[in-house]
Amino acid sequence: MQSEVPDVVVVGSANVDLVLPVQRIPRPGETVLAGVMSRGPGGKGANQAVASARAGARTAMVVAFGADDGGALLRDALGGSGVDLSLATTGDAPTGTAIITVEDSGENSIVVAPGANGELTLSADALAAIGQAKIVLSQLEIPFPTVQAAAAASTYFILNAAPAADLPAELLAEVDLLVVNETEAEAIGGPDRSALLKKVPAAIVTLGGDGAVILTRDEGEIAVPGVPVEVVDTTAAGDTFCGVLAAALASGLAAASANDSITGSDLTNAVRRANVAASLSVQAAGAISSVPHGDAIDARYAEVYL
Repeated sequence: MQSEVPDVVVVGSANVDLVLPVQRIPRPGETVLAGVMSRGPGGKGANQAVASARAGARTAMVVAFGADDGGALLRDALGGSGVDLSLATTGDAPTGTAIITVEDSGENSIVVAPGANGELTLSADALAAIGQAKIVLSQLEIPFPTVQAAAAASTYFILNAAPAADLPAELLAEVDLLVVNETEAEAIGGPDRSALLKKVPAAIVTLGGDGAVILTRDEGEIAVPGVPVEVVDTTAAGDTFCGVLAAALASGLAAASANDSITGSDLTNAVRRANVAASLSVQAAGAISSVPHGDAIDARYAEVYL
């Protein structure tokens, strides 16, 4: 188990990304020619863990790799970014793989083969770390029972409900903060995003370049404008947002028991920082390779907000 208690524990997926640049994403039944394919580390969980660590939070990841070169690639990328992998496991299934088409506009389309991610479970050490962390962050590229077990064991649980799914009520009951895009918000709460507050105490709906909206039961709706930039590649922008959000919230907590002190103002400041980080990520290609470091986030944040 890790030598010091992490600020953030990410329970999630890690994939090898195969990225295909295309003029436009193909329609159903259509074939398009791609440019030069690239291969690199990614996956929602891995991207978010790297974003949290690069933003300055002590970050550990609960993750499953395959015993293959993809697993080695991901271990090197995560460890090299400062993510604690003492809770990672290696299984018989191959490392997860994502095939990503990125069109000239920067928009992307992703197909994921879960591989080892589909076998992720929580060990006793993982549950202990989850219980001690200030913030626990998870997504939906791993089995629902694993997500729910992490939520139940945590003090403050953030769920990035992606990919979009119909979530069981027993899982939503454990969520402290839900992070979704507009499509995911509608899948969970219907066309009225305020309906999310019937299921969770707080939610953040991301709006791409338009920023995000914070929803809380006590303070209603808070709009946080985006940071306009020229987009190169949107891959991992949402994951960067989530990881930096978790790190920013953790930085304001003295201990896990202080989680009740997270206010609408805290969420606003954290979302601003997450918006800045996401705006930096879309200006670079790739997943983990596009995640900014803390000094770059600090500098851009000062330009935008100070």
